[in-house]
Amino acid sequence: MNVHRFRAMGCDVVLAGGDPAAVASVFERWEEAFSLFRPSSEIARVNAAASPALAVSPFLASTLQIALDVAADTDGLVVPALGEVRLRGGVLSRPPGVQLDLNGVVKALAVDEAAARLAGPGFVSCGGDLAVRGPVDVGLPGGGAVLVVEGGLATSGTATRGRHLLDPRTGEPSDSPWSQVTVSGSTCLAADVAAKAAYLLGHDGPAWLDARGMPGRFVDEDGSVMCNAAWDGSLVCT
Repeated sequence: MNVHRFRAMGCDVVLAGGDPAAVASVFERWEEAFSLFRPSSEIARVNAAASPALAVSPFLASTLQIALDVAADTDGLVVPALGEVRLRGGVLSRPPGVQLDLNGVVKALAVDEAAARLAGPGFVSCGGDLAVRGPVDVGLPGGGAVLVVEGGLATSGTATRGRHLLDPRTGEPSDSPWSQVTVSGSTCLAADVAAKAAYLLGHDGPAWLDARGMPGRFVDEDGSVMCNAAWDGSLVCT
């Protein structure tokens, strides 16, 4: 199986079992719409607009709706903005000064879409987010490996980007005790959202994942590894 590498969304993308040009086009479509660093992206133009209510494209509206659903499912831990955002009939409304940031879901959604385009067995990985079609051995933060049979695996934490995750409850960078949280999910999106939420919940993260039947592996600042009951029950924890 040929392995290809390229850059997208500020991350290294690793692809096996697919056409690199087709997969790159998937990431470019998402980045062109949602990059906060491209003034031409739709989300940048929305954030620059002074109007509190704007009509947005179906692509942005559907992605924002996913982000709003994620915010509800995580009790406000993974949110599309630090402030109230509403979407109705393709019209976005928010108070003055509230900025959208859909990075909590966009990269994982792009990975899931790219993996769905693979012609056969393979995987797509981007910046700690992984989706597979068929079994793949995956190295884990802090050492060890796991066989991912289906769905997705995602890691969230401070090892590569520092304390970049804001806690919506405080508006400040999270003071989580974890350096890395890895979660297995039915999709890359499910895994990524759960990894972020479990990281932000700190010591309550393992139990939160167990209540949802999601396997999680936690690495603390000293490099010690612990796994929740769901991980121990379904995966080999090393």
